[in-house]
Amino acid sequence: MNARACLFSFSPDFHAHRSHKASPDCPLPKKRLFRFRFQERTCVFRLSARHAGELTGLARREIGKVYAKVKSESVKFREGLDDVVLGGDDLEVDVPWWEQFPKRWVIVILCFSAFLLCNMDRVNMSIAILPMSAEFNWSPTTVGLIQSSFFWGYLLTQIAGGIWADTVGGKLVLGFGVVWWSVATVLTPIAAKIGLPFLLVVRAFMGIGEGVAMPAMNNILSKWVPVAERSRSLALVYSGMYLGSVTGLAFSPWLIHSFGWPSVFFSFGSLGTVWFATWISKAQSSPLEDPELLPKEKKLIVSNFVSKQPVKTIPWRLILSKPPVWALIGCHFCHNWGTFILLTWMPTYYNQVLKFNLTESGLFCVLPWLTMAFSANLGGWIADTLVSKGVSVTTVRKIMQTIGFLGPAFFLTQLSHVNSPAMAVLCMACSQGTDAFSQSGLYSNHQDIAPRYSVFPLFKHQQMQLQMPIPMGVLLGLSNTAGVLAGVFGTATTGYILQHGSWDDVFKVSVGLYLVGTVVWNLFSTGEKILD
Repeated sequence: MNARACLFSFSPDFHAHRSHKASPDCPLPKKRLFRFRFQERTCVFRLSARHAGELTGLARREIGKVYAKVKSESVKFREGLDDVVLGGDDLEVDVPWWEQFPKRWVIVILCFSAFLLCNMDRVNMSIAILPMSAEFNWSPTTVGLIQSSFFWGYLLTQIAGGIWADTVGGKLVLGFGVVWWSVATVLTPIAAKIGLPFLLVVRAFMGIGEGVAMPAMNNILSKWVPVAERSRSLALVYSGMYLGSVTGLAFSPWLIHSFGWPSVFFSFGSLGTVWFATWISKAQSSPLEDPELLPKEKKLIVSNFVSKQPVKTIPWRLILSKPPVWALIGCHFCHNWGTFILLTWMPTYYNQVLKFNLTESGLFCVLPWLTMAFSANLGGWIADTLVSKGVSVTTVRKIMQTIGFLGPAFFLTQLSHVNSPAMAVLCMACSQGTDAFSQSGLYSNHQDIAPRYSVFPLFKHQQMQLQMPIPMGVLLGLSNTAGVLAGVFGTATTGYILQHGSWDDVFKVSVGLYLVGTVVWNLFSTGEKILD
């Protein structure tokens, strides 16, 4: 493929003589812009004079135009432009406005949509389980076992997903995860009709796919998003989970009534193919790998990015010797116990306790998740604002997470005292809304204490300091493993408690863990770099 370039040549005495005067018919400015089009992009070169006299007086006759054919196969044009731009401000690229939209926020939006699909495919079971349990005559304990089987696979890929993302890049890992869990979602109705063991295996397989999503996403954002935008970007991505719950809970009852409960899994699972096609064409693991990234944005990102050698060994003893790491692990467990119970059992609570039908259960479940989506972004904005005003990151993380613990604890205790379904739904919404402040608390803390490309001195020997990069994806995988254990035990335990006790007993356990988490977090957590 050929591209036509317009090359301008100047007279030999262009810099030699400064006595030229601009002719009346051809006045020249201090700067000249030269344009040519290459592969549907107009590139603009700006030529600046060191002295005003260097350009004045250059007559039109002194400029000659030479046209040449330039073969794109033999000239690595874009690589050369990137080097020029990163070295100075001599190049501007004239592109359509939609291509000037920050690429880092395209990555954030794609991660947001992946998490939206993640929770759509996860919560559809919490609605479909009601007609499924009636059709297959499942007890509450069996329902709890089915709900927890998802977390069996989810648990397996937390640390592995972080290591994989740090090794081969977040793009491939997140893409694999979405395809894997989408296929498992489509296979769920088939497995359920074959038998309970097959259903448990398929749900565990689905958990394997979704388990890599969070470490891969954090790995990607640690490379693409500057620190000043970190809380907002993470809050937006995590709000995709909440909106995914909203979408899944809103559309699942309608699909079940119109086409039967298997349609929920077939329709939701097929959406993963659309996302994957967009992801493969638009996303890159890091800005350094993106050939379409505009130079200005690349400079912004790269200026805050320090590349290190790939991680070969992981200093587990060093990581596990830090109290803030254990605070993160323990509080992740405490937080997820209550969150996963509400995620999987809320429609059942509305149906059994508040006596809502299937459609009402799904629609009223939407309100708490909408509240979480709003609160997550509000919390992110508040956290970034406080940091920008000089409040320490440690103080901000403790404030946000304290709200994320004590808020749900308070509102869950009120459920046993309300008498109307409306007040119960309101308490549930407020509980989930305050819970979302955790996205600017413990969920943002991984990148605070162990940035992906930072280094930490392991030891000193003979005045020589050994340094090794600590993979943030691995740290998230470690803490999220504890969070998934809360899902495994909490979801199954809830089924057992309901068969032998009441919903008040379920909520008391969650409140107790929230209070323990509050104490641990405020005593041991930090927003400072401890592995850097």
